[in-house]
Amino acid sequence: MKPTEGKPAPAIELPDQDGRVHRLSDYRGQWVLVYFYPKDNTSGCTKEACAIRDVHPRFGELDAVVLGVSVDPVKSHRKFADRHELPFTLLSDEQKRVVKEWGVWGKKKFMGREYMGTNRMSFLVDPKGVIAKIYAKVKPAEHAEEVLADLAALRG
Repeated sequence: MKPTEGKPAPAIELPDQDGRVHRLSDYRGQWVLVYFYPKDNTSGCTKEACAIRDVHPRFGELDAVVLGVSVDPVKSHRKFADRHELPFTLLSDEQKRVVKEWGVWGKKKFMGREYMGTNRMSFLVDPKGVIAKIYAKVKPAEHAEEVLADLAALRG
């Protein structure tokens, strides 16, 4: 079943860039931006990650954490985080279990070629573990500011 606004978020239990396991339930009581991205160190994904990095302190001010998720291995995440000085958690879903459960794994097209991959989508999860907002169309450079504006509004 695909995630739906107003419904509990599917579980996440994945290793981060250091191999430490994170569960979405570990963050109960905080807002969580779960952002899914296709691939470490590609132009759009780097743009999105760096935009989040640049405003990351504002997420903390709003009592929110950021979890980036892709199917890249832990080692790749470590290099990506180091190279771009990313201050947030990157989770590795090499088995593609979470991307499928969250409905972001699917057909993609690039230069006339069709293939299966991770679609760039984000989910804002409230402190009770419920999906407050789904971002189906993410613009990498603008996404962080959009989420911060929504967070500020939702927190009232």
